Amino acid sequence: MRIVFMGTPDFAVPALVALVEAGHEILAAYTQPPRPGGRRGKELTPSPVHKEAELRGIAVRHPPSLKGPEEQAAFAALEADVAVVAAYGLILPRAVLDAPRLGCLNIHASILPRWRGAAPIQRAILAGDPTTGITIMQMEAGLDTGPMLATLRTTIDRKTAGELTAELADRGAQLLVGTLRDLAVHRPVRQPEEGVTYASKIDKAEARLDFTRSAEEVERQVRAFAPTPGAFFELEGERYKVLAADPADLEGAPGTTLDDRLTIACGSGALRVTRIQRAGKPAMAAGELLRGRPIAAGTTLG
Repeated sequence: MRIVFMGTPDFAVPALVALVEAGHEILAAYTQPPRPGGRRGKELTPSPVHKEAELRGIAVRHPPSLKGPEEQAAFAALEADVAVVAAYGLILPRAVLDAPRLGCLNIHASILPRWRGAAPIQRAILAGDPTTGITIMQMEAGLDTGPMLATLRTTIDRKTAGELTAELADRGAQLLVGTLRDLAVHRPVRQPEEGVTYASKIDKAEARLDFTRSAEEVERQVRAFAPTPGAFFELEGERYKVLAADPADLEGAPGTTLDDRLTIACGSGALRVTRIQRAGKPAMAAGELLRGRPIAAGTTLG
């Protein structure tokens, strides 16, 4: 097929690669414009999709908006059979949705209608969902409301957001290729009207660990924000990112360390930190940190 690909982060890259390797013609890759990054945030850094597309000789377009008639005309001029969208980051106007012969397909990281919106993986972990998955959806004007073409499920277990994102990106890419191959026999199914939830964008303030909650909830908070933005606590004005932790069957005043191994009391139970990152330092095992920076039992964490 003649395909326009639209995506931005690492999650979208396996789908782009899979489409190329399946023999489809990628007419252009649409992605978010380069953002400040690199050393001291002064260099403009292209998105992961931008980098992958350039490596493969695919034309890259990164308009800040698709609302203008000129951008919409340029998109329509590609005469695509279908557009594939994976975490692109821009709203697609009706003119863009209608331009490809077969419309626009979205790779969404949840089983719809649960967790429509921007952060379905993090929200599923925070909510304690036992499973999540991928939905290949025919896009329409509403927010992730279109009919479903294919789904797959996976267990969440104790996976971090980073681990779950990588898994769903790979499995979603293969599901997409199979869906396109059998598109003629895939009958779109309307989403159920019951069970709709919305995965609002993550606010960095949510990453501050709330030790008044149960240890199970705090541990989910750690996994939902690992590796980025990183769940954190503060001690003596310094921020510490907690990247991995295990619930422990101990009790104490919430936010207080119960031993010299960085076991922290929660609203119920406790959390034993196993991997941590000090500001400006690489991630390391908690024991390694404590050898150089002891945190004694009875310390109250902010």
